[in-house]
Amino acid sequence: MRRPLDELTSKLKCNCSARNANQSQEAAPLGSETNKPVNRLIAPTEEARRERATTRALQREDSRIRLRDLKRARDRESKHYVNCPLDYDTKTRLQKAALENDVKMTVIMKAAIDQEDNGY
Repeated sequence: MRRPLDELTSKLKCNCSARNANQSQEAAPLGSETNKPVNRLIAPTEEARRERATTRALQREDSRIRLRDLKRARDRESKHYVNCPLDYDTKTRLQKAALENDVKMTVIMKAAIDQEDNGY
């Protein structure tokens, strides 16, 4: 009489041997048929590695330039600073409103100025 553990191990051995046989047949490189390198983690030739590194460097450079331009545009928009003295109570109310609503104090001040009912 076979034990359940023995049956499981024999099934696992059969599945593993069948899987290994299938893998050996599928392991033939596809690049030899199409004359293109197989897309792997590491490129097979030095030329392919160099080409991949160059394209990545160019993409990083483009990203860096776009980020720099975005930062410059943001700085251009926020160059006009306004200093105004506020009494302590108004300043604390403004800080509390900014903290509770998770916005900057300048956003609240701008919204207050942009209201239609004050005529500005």
